[in-house]
Amino acid sequence: MKRQQDIRQVRWDLALRYRLIETVAWWEGRLTTVHLMQSFGISRQQASKDINTYINEHAPENLTYDKQLKGYIPSPVFSPRFIDNSASAYLHLLYQNSARAPHIEGLALAYAHTRVLEVPDRTIKAEILRPLLKACREHLRLDIEYVSLKSPIPEGRIIAPHTLVYTGMRWHVRAYCEKNREYRDFVLSRFRGIPDLRDDKTENGIEADTEWNTEVMVLIQPDGRLDKAQQAIIETDFGMQEGQLIVPSRSALVKYVLQRYQIDHRNLDPHPEAQQIVVANLKELKPWLYD
Repeated sequence: MKRQQDIRQVRWDLALRYRLIETVAWWEGRLTTVHLMQSFGISRQQASKDINTYINEHAPENLTYDKQLKGYIPSPVFSPRFIDNSASAYLHLLYQNSARAPHIEGLALAYAHTRVLEVPDRTIKAEILRPLLKACREHLRLDIEYVSLKSPIPEGRIIAPHTLVYTGMRWHVRAYCEKNREYRDFVLSRFRGIPDLRDDKTENGIEADTEWNTEVMVLIQPDGRLDKAQQAIIETDFGMQEGQLIVPSRSALVKYVLQRYQIDHRNLDPHPEAQQIVVANLKELKPWLYD
């Protein structure tokens, strides 16, 4: 038997194919060359070569060819080398790829019985995103036109962006605002025109963003108004340990964490069955929440 190759030495493009091999075999129960052909646009010969290389060089005991099913099935001793075989990892993969499913005819992953509620498409223009990325990467200042609910008329700003952030509903960029002389969040869909890159580097980089660099923990627990049996259900729903879910965050992102978990810290729902969860350390987090 050949000595298994160190997966750290595998080219990234091959590693992606091997991940698909393991994902389909483990979760769908049957792997064929068609899966690789349709997902990566490769020939049947190349797909067959990838499967054989995976078996011979990385996991000789993982797959067995089933003549009746005309495909590879996971062996009783299947042990993945390129994927996390947890259910949550597979469900996350389904979520990530759901948008591609209509364009991949016959792909065997469980798209036919999977539905994902998509957020609105807040289209971000390339001419806005590209200079933002360059400014973040090279620590440059950026001249922008920006609108907000308080100032609906486009207003010129000079910012120094350092990090793009996705909140689950929209993208924004964390940046130093020279007008307000502080670090703020700028929603990408509210940029107007084309940002103008300045040649000079900023003196207000990520290292000076105190709220960004301050790490905090958001402690979430079941609503105390629920009875013990109900609280136990909520603990399982959220994967809590010892009655609590610990969510690592940055102080600048705390408000978005609460939004993501649909927690309104200002108005407690009168019905605990609707509220379900609360923040245990709300007082500690107050400085970084909306008034």
